[in-house]
Amino acid sequence: MTLRFELDPPVGPDLRDGVLALWTDVSNAGGAVGFVPPVTPDDIRPEWLRQLTVMAEGRMRLLIGRDDTGAVAATAFLAHNSHRLMRHWVWLYTVMVHPRHQGKGYGRDLLAAVERAARDLDGIEAVRLGCRGGLGLEQFYASCGYKEVGRVPAAIRVAPGDDRDDITMLLTLT
Repeated sequence: MTLRFELDPPVGPDLRDGVLALWTDVSNAGGAVGFVPPVTPDDIRPEWLRQLTVMAEGRMRLLIGRDDTGAVAATAFLAHNSHRLMRHWVWLYTVMVHPRHQGKGYGRDLLAAVERAARDLDGIEAVRLGCRGGLGLEQFYASCGYKEVGRVPAAIRVAPGDDRDDITMLLTLT
């Protein structure tokens, strides 16, 4: 089985509920996607609505991967820069693969789909992302071609006494 990827899928109840369920499940499995478990869909909904607003304004693109049942199994958000001197690269946010699909290579498939999507965007020369230290994410991204280009020690406070580095990774497309 492989995931079927789609850039800018139509937003409707299926997508809305699928992304919300995915984000909740990934967060509760310990994924570094902006929340600390336990969370409910109601905890995540305001952030999802903010992302939908930015998408509707044309400042962000959504890439989803559906599994063989049609369920949303993976996501990545590509955000355009509004700064006139930085429009040649995009930010990559909220990279998720459902926990039931971990270990199947779908994370690599998702990042390959992100790279293809970014290459198809006019004038985009790089993809930049931030990841939470302490989970080995930087090694995974490096194995997919991303290079660590910055690190802010203890910038992310997961819990009192549990501070993590904020790591910036870059994938050059040119």
